[in-house]
Amino acid sequence: MRGRAVEVVVTSTPPSAVDAVVAEEDTYLVLSADPEVREPDGARLRAFHEAYTAEPAAPGTVVVQGGSPLRLLAVVHDLSQDPSWREEWIAAALQAVLHEGDSRRVRTLAMPPLGRVHGSFPRERFVSLLRSALLTGAPRHLERIWVVAPEEETDELRSLLESRLWR
Repeated sequence: MRGRAVEVVVTSTPPSAVDAVVAEEDTYLVLSADPEVREPDGARLRAFHEAYTAEPAAPGTVVVQGGSPLRLLAVVHDLSQDPSWREEWIAAALQAVLHEGDSRRVRTLAMPPLGRVHGSFPRERFVSLLRSALLTGAPRHLERIWVVAPEEETDELRSLLESRLWR
């Protein structure tokens, strides 16, 4: 790859310390929501109003949540559609993740293979899209991406990263 080389490592266990973590998300940010039911702060009526008037995030964008590590929600699903993901949304979200990470000087990033956590996006296409995003985005600060996948997918993803798809 031209420009600065970014090491991509496939693992089933995320490293203990990274600058940013990417989560696969849907337009209403339901997929990463805390499943614990809690009494809403403030008046219930206001909470219902906020839920009713919530605006969806656009597919292909990234919602930034603070914290350390920085949490980036890659919006690649619209749960009202079947399938809920689209390749162009995944491609755009990868670009947005790299852009956002670069603007925040992220050096290390952990992410799942987008479209596969809550969908059936082909591994080969994810690898191709990640490669393309790195080539066109050319992040200045990023040094390493940890692709965090289930144990049963790590060997296949590693093979894809060593194949012609990555070169």
